[in-house]
Parts: sequence; C-alpha cells; structure tokens
Amino acid sequence: MRRLLIGLATATVLVAATACGSSDSSGDSDKGASSGGTTTVEVGVVPIVDIAPLYLGQEKGFYSERGLKLSMTTAQGGAAIVPGVVSGQFQFGLSNMTSLMIAQSNNVPVKAVVNGVASTGVAGKDFGAITVKKGSSVKSAKDLEGKKVAVNTVKNITETAVRESVRKAGGDPSKVKFVELAFDQMPAALDSGRIDAAMVVEPALATVKSQGGTEIASSWVDVAKDLTVAMYFTSTQYAQKNPELVKKFQEATAESLAYADAHPDEVRRIVTTYTKIPAAVLAKVTLPKWPADPNRASIEALERLGRQDGLFKTAPDLDKLLP
Repeated sequence: MRRLLIGLATATVLVAATACGSSDSSGDSDKGASSGGTTTVEVGVVPIVDIAPLYLGQEKGFYSERGLKLSMTTAQGGAAIVPGVVSGQFQFGLSNMTSLMIAQSNNVPVKAVVNGVASTGVAGKDFGAITVKKGSSVKSAKDLEGKKVAVNTVKNITETAVRESVRKAGGDPSKVKFVELAFDQMPAALDSGRIDAAMVVEPALATVKSQGGTEIASSWVDVAKDLTVAMYFTSTQYAQKNPELVKKFQEATAESLAYADAHPDEVRRIVTTYTKIPAAVLAKVTLPKWPADPNRASIEALERLGRQDGLFKTAPDLDKLLP
C-alpha cells in the first residue's frame, strides 16, 4: 500500500508542477505527436487479453477515422498506470476499478471515460481465476490461509477478489500471504512451486491450465455478477482541456469494444501480436466480455469490499469518477 500511495503522491506532485508551468502541460491538445491531421495519443496498458479491442480498433481504422493513432506502453498493473496518466506520460490508460477508486479517494485527479473489460459472470468459465498447480493440496480458497498467493500488484482488484473468494469459502483472508508478480510470470512461478496459488487472467490462465494447473475459485464472480473489472481513464485536467479528443477516444473505443465482443476469432488472433502465448494455448483462452457500459452495481460492490479491507482513506466519489 505504501508503494502505491507514494506513486500516487508523486503523480499529484507532478500534476501540481505541471499546473505551475514547470513543464509542458499534460492537458495540451498537442501533447501527442500530430501529423497530417492525426494525433498520436499515448495509452498505458497491461499486456493481457483485456486490451485486445484497442489493437483491433487500431487495425480496423476506428481510431484513424477519428484522427487518432494509439501508441501503447505496457505496465505491470493499473496502479502503475495511474501516475503515468496523471503526470502526462500517457493521455489515457486502462486501470482496474480498485486502483482508480484508491486514486480518486486520495484526491488524485482521474476520470474514467469509457468501459474497459468485464467478467463473463460464469463461475468456472471466466477470464480470471485463482489457480494452483497440478497435484496441489490446496483444493478451495479456504485452503489459502497461510499460503503464498500471487497477484499482479497488491492492494488492487486482484487482491480484493482473492480476499472475497477466501471469505466466501469460509476462510480468513488476513492469513493469506500476497506476493507481487506480473501475470506472465505467474505460470512458471506456480509450476516451480515458488508460490502456492496465483490470481491469473487470460492469457496466463490458459497457460496455467496447459501446465496441468486447475482453478479453485472464480474470483471476479465472487465479487459481483458481471463485474466491471477495468475502465479506460484520463486525468481530469486533460479531459477538461481536450473534450473533443476525449470524445473521439470514447467513440472509437466503444466501437472497438463492440467489434471485439462480436468477433472472438479476431480477438484471439490479435492477442498473438502483443503477447508470446502459443497458438495452441491461445485457442483455449476464455475471453472476457466487452460491454458498452460499466456495471455500476458491481463497482459499488467492489467499493464496499475496498472499504472493508481498509483500502480507502475516504470513500471514493463514484459520481465524479465514472462517466
């Protein structure tokens, strides 16, 4: 938590410095390189299946039709992307809802602008799950007490979800030992026994299964039905100074989400362009949902769990955070 808050505090300082004129303003419409009527915007992302619509939308021309070109930069998790967006390193980013709510509750100026990715809502058939290696003695989330469980970053949606799965299985989440690992490092760590379990998302989930690993809980489903897992966001400063550009990004991304939802085969193909997953494993990937709108009720459920776990100094204002 200390690491996240330091990062968020740093981002706030950077924004203050920008506002005072010590560097180029992150709100300037020409922050992204502009050429021939096309504006390049930097987008912070995590290299997982969630972001497939962005790559598809760029390929299909949904962004170029609106005068935009996306330049994607990868990070380990949404908590790392938040400071990048607020400081102006990125104009947009994808972040899990818990990290966005933590930022907003700490007065970090973030604004969700368009939906990102959602759970399938079906236990055992979702794009994220708690997994264990073949032959593990851990058979349910309750058995995770005292065990090492990998999450991509601590104090974010993956940890919150694991905690809720443990609770629902009758266990004590305070006894779980959380460790940070990038999603693509989790299958090897699990297989080698360095960790006891991992909260993975696709395509790492399919990799774990290809190694003989098994799911013990569908944590997104345990949090809420049809959970909104992540959204694309910008800084409030950038949104205020560039409303038309933000609108273009919203429209192009919404079109990309709808296209991805309707073309699963193309999603699987595009994932190979930004991950190293083998084609044979990719065929078994469980795709998420990409609905047009966030599920407010599911975000409220996630917020309640965040308060229960002590993630917020003050309750986040969802009316200000959400579009």
